[in-house]
Amino acid sequence: MAEHTSSSITIEAAPADVMAVIADFARYPEWTGEVKEAEVLATDGQGRAEQVRLVLDAGAIKDDHVLSYTWTGDHEVSWTLVKSQMLRSLDGTYALAPLGDGGRTEVTYRLAVDVKIPLLGMIKRKAEKVIIDRALAGLKKRVESIPRG
Repeated sequence: MAEHTSSSITIEAAPADVMAVIADFARYPEWTGEVKEAEVLATDGQGRAEQVRLVLDAGAIKDDHVLSYTWTGDHEVSWTLVKSQMLRSLDGTYALAPLGDGGRTEVTYRLAVDVKIPLLGMIKRKAEKVIIDRALAGLKKRVESIPRG
């Protein structure tokens, strides 16, 4: 990934529980805010999404795009842009690291976005930071709201 923005958050749940929420694309419109629709177009041998179509409304950026996902065990998922109306590229990663007894997880989100319309680097990084912070806050709220036995 080229120049990117990243941020981390601690979630009070095991990495497997966090990854289960990340992998549940159908529910993204319930917790992400920006994603209005999510449709899994292809899955791998383990039933995890390989290609996902997302309809995004992030204020200044409204887009209908397809992302390709690569899963590294249960601790990392990366994605890259396949096609888009507004974006030239979009590369991201969620990396999960268990903390302490495994009941908490540090989630690091890295993102690099390049839009087809010219934007100053500073404005682009600020937009990436807003997307990351909202996504991490939404993920934390969603994961921690799920009852665990």
